[in-house]
Amino acid sequence: MQKLSALLLLFTLFGFKPDANKKISADKINEALAFCKKNNMDTSIAIMVDMSIHSGKNRFFVYDFKQKAITVEGLCAHGVGGGSTPTKVIFSNKVGSYCTSLGKYKVKGRAYSNWGINVHYKMYGMEESNNNAFKRIVVLHSYSPVPDHEIYPQTLFGQSAGCPVLADAVMRKIDALLKTKKKSVLLWIYS
Repeated sequence: MQKLSALLLLFTLFGFKPDANKKISADKINEALAFCKKNNMDTSIAIMVDMSIHSGKNRFFVYDFKQKAITVEGLCAHGVGGGSTPTKVIFSNKVGSYCTSLGKYKVKGRAYSNWGINVHYKMYGMEESNNNAFKRIVVLHSYSPVPDHEIYPQTLFGQSAGCPVLADAVMRKIDALLKTKKKSVLLWIYS
């Protein structure tokens, strides 16, 4: 018990938080920025979704390239199709699969949504792994039952037919941010 207390004290003194480094790797950040530049997209931010993170933890991140920091984060539901479970994500690009698709997307086009805060953003898959996104009606939106805080060890499941689905509070922040962008924004789902 004393060893555990000593470790917790050291972690507190040095600012270490378990899982703190499980956010976004420098390699991913560099690749995202290079992709944005190459494809004439917005180079101030990128939206990164790490599906390897437990569904009850924040796995949706807005990375600000100028501030070199995550400015928004939250829970993100994954698709229920293909045998996906709350702890295991099955990925597919197939129409009708209700699965999340990996890859880089161009986010552009604000429209009405029946869900959450009644706003969604169109997603255009830019890779073979997600090029059916628009046809599948995969969009970025919120859904009111999604909590606006981490729920680990509980899981988040059953909220998505393949779309990245956020809490209403997080979607309000994303909407305010995306409305200011003149160019398409990168949304990258990876695992």
